Amino acid sequence: MSHAGVLDIPSVKDQVSEEEWEARVNLAAAYRMCAHYGWDDLIYTHISARVPNTDHHFLINPLGLMFEEMTASSLIKVDLNGKAMMETPYIPNAAGFVIHSAIHEAREDAGCVLHLHTDYGIAVSNLASGLEPLAQSSIPAWAQVAYHDYEGFAVNDGEKERLVADMGKKSALILRNHGTLTVGPTVAQAFEGMFFLEKACKIQVLTRATGMPLHEPSQESIENALRDLRVVAGAGGADNFVWPAILRKLDRMDPSYRT
Repeated sequence: MSHAGVLDIPSVKDQVSEEEWEARVNLAAAYRMCAHYGWDDLIYTHISARVPNTDHHFLINPLGLMFEEMTASSLIKVDLNGKAMMETPYIPNAAGFVIHSAIHEAREDAGCVLHLHTDYGIAVSNLASGLEPLAQSSIPAWAQVAYHDYEGFAVNDGEKERLVADMGKKSALILRNHGTLTVGPTVAQAFEGMFFLEKACKIQVLTRATGMPLHEPSQESIENALRDLRVVAGAGGADNFVWPAILRKLDRMDPSYRT
C-alpha cells in the first residue's frame, strides 16, 4: 500500500475472458455505488456475481477491503465452497459466502446477489409488520419481498436450505434482525432492486417516526401500480438506461473501479 492509502492492485484483465472482465467491472461498480450511498458496513457484507460461461464460479469481495476500494481486479473468483479459483494476493471470505452460495446454487436467475446491513433495512427487518406499501416507490419492493428468520451469524451450511425455501422465487429478501438482500439476472437489476428496497425501508422508518396518522394507498391503487409497473419494467430500464447512467456517474467521480 502506498503512503497515500491507496492499494496497489495488479490487473488481471489479461488473465480472464472479456465476459468475466465485464462482470468484474460491473460488480466493482456496484460496490463503489453502495459505498457512495453509505450502504457499506466497514468491510462486511457482500455482493456476488456469477462468472459467465463457468460451472458455478462467482466473483466476490476479498476480506479486508472497503467497498470504496473495490476494483475489477481485486475481486476474487470462487467456487460454491468459497475456494479461490485463481491466484490472488487476497483472502476469500468463505464464511460470508454461505448466503450467496445458497442462492446462486438454487437460483439460475440469480446472476447477482446483493446483501446489505443498512440502518433502515435492519430497522424494518426488526418490525413484526415487515415492509409496508406506504408510497409509490415502496410498492415494487413490497410486492417482491420475502422473509427469513434470524438464526445467528450466517456461517452454518444447515441454514442454506431454509433460506432458499423462504425466498422462493422472490427477488428480494428481508433477513429478520439482520439486513436486506436482492437478486437479479444482472448486477444492474440486483442493484436497482436494492435501491428501491432501501428507499422503501427509509420511507417507512421516516413516516412511522412522525407518529402522525397515515394516509395509506388503497388496495386498488396498489394493484394499479403493480399493473403499471409491468409496463414500465418491460422497457428493460435497469440494464438499458439506469446502469449506463450509473457507470457514467462513477466515471466522473473515480474511474479506478475499472482497473
